[in-house]
Amino acid sequence: MSPAFGIDFGTSNSALAASVDNQVTLLDIDPGNPLSNSLKSILYFIREEGQTLSFVGYEGVKQYIDNGAEGRYMQSIKSFLSDPSFQKTNVYGKNYTLEELISLLLNIMKKRGEKIIGREVDNVVLGRPVIFSTDEERERTATRRLINAAQLAGFKKVTLQMEPVAAARAYEKSLPPNREQLVLVGDFGAGSSDFTVLKVGNPPHSGDREQDILSVGGLYIGGDNFDSLIMRHKVAKHYGTDVKVKSMFSDNLTGLSPLVLSHLMQWHRIPWLRRPQTLANIKELKVGAGLKDRCLLENLERLIDDNYGYLLFRGIESAKCRLSDHGDATLIFKDYGVTIEERITRTTFEDMIRDLVAKIDACVTHTLDNSGIGAEQIDAVFLTGGSSYIPLIRGIFESRLGADKIKTSDAFTSVAYGLGLEANLMR
Repeated sequence: MSPAFGIDFGTSNSALAASVDNQVTLLDIDPGNPLSNSLKSILYFIREEGQTLSFVGYEGVKQYIDNGAEGRYMQSIKSFLSDPSFQKTNVYGKNYTLEELISLLLNIMKKRGEKIIGREVDNVVLGRPVIFSTDEERERTATRRLINAAQLAGFKKVTLQMEPVAAARAYEKSLPPNREQLVLVGDFGAGSSDFTVLKVGNPPHSGDREQDILSVGGLYIGGDNFDSLIMRHKVAKHYGTDVKVKSMFSDNLTGLSPLVLSHLMQWHRIPWLRRPQTLANIKELKVGAGLKDRCLLENLERLIDDNYGYLLFRGIESAKCRLSDHGDATLIFKDYGVTIEERITRTTFEDMIRDLVAKIDACVTHTLDNSGIGAEQIDAVFLTGGSSYIPLIRGIFESRLGADKIKTSDAFTSVAYGLGLEANLMR
């Protein structure tokens, strides 16, 4: 039986499972990454000795840290699949369609997966959202583009499966024989959160699973938003965000511009601060600042020059993850001439994210209401994604459905594993 891949191509992270001889295995496709079976869905291009070089995943991030704004960085390209205005983009004189950009990522995953299992793979089951767009033409455009991208990456047979169905497929495997359930799937990504109410069973349902879906919902709030809030409330002050000095031309107090503050909240946008106007603004503030404030602004200059935002945000993410299991965490970062030690309690963190969690809560309510069934009829809640471990978020499901109904699997690879199971069934 020919091997097949299941690929969860995500907005922020991707993963790959292989179905070989009826066994499904998650593959470590991003060497060097601390989470080696998850690949960051980023592309980074640089021009070197007359050639354009492209990098993905952990290696792409490393190159970006080293070269920053000198290269071309792209992320969240999946989010453009349904956007007809995105026809092509020029990178160092060559035009790339969206399908070609996505194929670069998928091709690297294909090659690395083939190297690991030692066999060529022509068949792939590729994850997709339940709905790319409520507009029918945009929906068709997104579907066509995703299939074309996989074909450009070298796959001969491409099958799409809905991501929540794939997550549920992983859960179906745990059900006793001849059992059916109604399940609420919550998939928490880095940039979005998606919810689906659907029917599952053992033996697993086959064929078109759309008829099993009772309702769907989602919003663009995810783990990156929570990291940004920690940056804003606990870390950014170390980079002069609270500095106010008297203007050179009036008695008014002035500080860093809102645009600078916005870029600081996302690590991949920090190199954008290298613009001459921004650097001049920082130097101007330093002239009128006292010694302490001047040191903070120098921290900002080093952050921009050395482009260590990714490493800083990894420290932020680590502290956030610890708060899921502990009442407090200390965010520690000591490098590049800056020393940061900030204690964060779970209560403080929950106060930071409460407004965003309220929006997630409302989306879950809407999804359940649209399913046409009562919460008491939901047999299980299957949660996946790192933010599903945040107690305030888990509380949304525990209060409605009961803690005993909540089931979890690997937070970052459940969808990929389910797609691998799908690939195994479909051959």
